[in-house]
Amino acid sequence: MAEMDLAAKPVLVALVLATLVMLEMLAPMFRFYDAVKPRLRHDAANILLGVLNAAIASILFTGLVLSVTTWAVGYSFGLLNWLTLNPCLELLIGLLLFDCWQYCWHRLNHAIPFLWRFHAVHHSDAAMDASSAVRFHSVEIIFSSALRLLVLPIIGLSVEQLLIYELIALPIILIHHSNVAVPATLDRLLRVIIVTPHVHWVHHSHLQNETDSNYASVLSIWDRVFASFCLRDDPQTIRFGLGDRFDQTRWDQFIGQLKQPFNSALYEQRESSLKK
Repeated sequence: MAEMDLAAKPVLVALVLATLVMLEMLAPMFRFYDAVKPRLRHDAANILLGVLNAAIASILFTGLVLSVTTWAVGYSFGLLNWLTLNPCLELLIGLLLFDCWQYCWHRLNHAIPFLWRFHAVHHSDAAMDASSAVRFHSVEIIFSSALRLLVLPIIGLSVEQLLIYELIALPIILIHHSNVAVPATLDRLLRVIIVTPHVHWVHHSHLQNETDSNYASVLSIWDRVFASFCLRDDPQTIRFGLGDRFDQTRWDQFIGQLKQPFNSALYEQRESSLKK
């Protein structure tokens, strides 16, 4: 089962991404480009970074994840392995706990200056669309994947349960990054349960108080519980990115994305505010 699901993940991402790109062309919420070539360059750089990260995660961490989850089950270690529950209830609790961890990890990336340098590569995209969902610096992916090796056995999540979470989360994450004009009524109904485009667009605003909100990945409840939920009455007026310092074309290029965290001048203002 694990091998089948591992193969399904890139196929699922590709299918959802292709569908969203078509919807973005038919019904965009924001108009970033007047021509096709700039959009293609933007998306190609983001997707190339996503492919690199998928390769890194697969090569470095797939075997380790299998090892720690198998060890936890074999030695009855972790919360889910200490409880005797119906399998469906166990799965539900596991998914909830892991989604809560995703919220906490995301919030730490905003609060700790060193982590923010790498996470800012994701936020510096001033033309946010579905491809932005895979635009993460490789160092952030390594940190995130390494911490999972501790979190998974503590929760007692099996590799099958983790893969179920990812197969649910990946489409939702791609959708709430997308540049699709989702009807306000539909978005309002969906965000009672999950993170929607209208919610996540606020998180990618260039205004720091909005950037530091709406950290949830799948379930919107975490932002409500931890008082970080924020909405805009006029989401169509949001300006994406991190401001003028990051708006140079070179930071949107593949190599520029990899180099960005090591340019200290870009982060002076943000790091100063975080240290106060």
